[in-house]
Amino acid sequence: MVDRDLVNRRRVALAQYLRELREVTAAGREAYLADWRAQRTAERSLHLATEACLDLAEHVIADRRLRAPDTAAEVFAILRDAALLAAPLAEALARMARFRNLLVHDYVRLDAGKVFDIATNDTPDLERFSEIVGGLI
Repeated sequence: MVDRDLVNRRRVALAQYLRELREVTAAGREAYLADWRAQRTAERSLHLATEACLDLAEHVIADRRLRAPDTAAEVFAILRDAALLAAPLAEALARMARFRNLLVHDYVRLDAGKVFDIATNDTPDLERFSEIVGGLI
């Protein structure tokens, strides 16, 4: 059974993380690269935004009684296989899940420029996913 409250809380949190990303990247790449606080905010906001998407995906998987994923990235392939996500979006979200692993586990190797690029170019995929999940409940 869909827990609408859980889904709505995750969607609201995701929207907040995406607003934070827009705020810290709004001044542009050079300003971002010169501001370690903006970099840490972006890193954490990307991490939490991706976690929110993973939580939403796992909730849909459980609700629809789909197969259990072996990895975080696989949750999006499962939704693709169930015809709930288009393949390009599922792959983009899987890449984000793998990047989340780098943010969490291998943070000393982070490239601030790459984080900026993801924060400014790839976050619409997270927004689109939230919209799709909202339509599923």
